[in-house]
Amino acid sequence: MLHKLVSAPIHLVMKVGEKIKEEADKELYDLPTIQQKLIQLQMMHELGEIPDEAFYEKEDELLTRYEIAKQMEMEQWEELTKKK
Repeated sequence: MLHKLVSAPIHLVMKVGEKIKEEADKELYDLPTIQQKLIQLQMMHELGEIPDEAFYEKEDELLTRYEIAKQMEMEQWEELTKKK
């Protein structure tokens, strides 16, 4: 009984942490969000609102996230097709 009283808050914190990570990953690797950010970045660059160096750095970051998101999407599809 004492074990449950002590471990319950730890399990709750772990569950909250997992949920936060899920939501952060969803935002970080959401394909439409990444695509929109790439479009906005391109527009800002074309309008001269950001320097070339900052543009290329951010573009590389977004393209890397896009590749990871696409890979995750492919893995999910493969998982779904294996279940059937």
